[in-house]
Amino acid sequence: MQNPELRKEIIKTARKLSVLGLTTSTWGNVSGRIDEDKFFITPSGIDYDTLQPEDIVEVNSDLSFEGRRKPSTELKLHAEIYRNKKEVKAVVHTHSTFACAFAIAGKSLPPVLEELAQVVGGSVDCTAYTKAGTWELAEKAVKTLGNKKAVFLANHGTVCVGRSLKEAFKVCVVVERAAEATIFGSILGKINVISEDDVAELRKFYTEEYEGGKP
Repeated sequence: MQNPELRKEIIKTARKLSVLGLTTSTWGNVSGRIDEDKFFITPSGIDYDTLQPEDIVEVNSDLSFEGRRKPSTELKLHAEIYRNKKEVKAVVHTHSTFACAFAIAGKSLPPVLEELAQVVGGSVDCTAYTKAGTWELAEKAVKTLGNKKAVFLANHGTVCVGRSLKEAFKVCVVVERAAEATIFGSILGKINVISEDDVAELRKFYTEEYEGGKP
């Protein structure tokens, strides 16, 4: 079995999503880049608590795959991100409650918290609705994502990317926390949004200085 450590890290990440309530049952998916042409992804319809390293599916650039399981139904979404974002090493797709509130409303999450500005690089924007598992959704997700690290899929969930599985998972947690804070904050009154200039400075600090610029 090749790349056992990456397989284990994908499983660990998937289980943390479940523990934190960022997804339920077999929904959501996690992938990690192997090299320029291949990536690992969680299988379709398998509970995260029962996943074994050999259940993780290896996917090639032509979407052929190797392993004993079928890959996640969002295979195209992950493939399109890796194809267009060479710096991305991991993709995490969640169905967390407060982020989903923005997704079903078709609303962007503005940069209201410093950590959101740091890890995402600005607002989290929402795609137009498109059926799951399609190339159309994959293309819309990449376009809406732009140069940031998270995107809402309308009526569906959230996709977060990173330079590592650790970073992509961190983005998911921060987006959910910011979404929750924004919803509650809006009940109290006007939401204060961080300016574009300050977002740029915060993002630069995170990528270059925070934790030594490590992903």
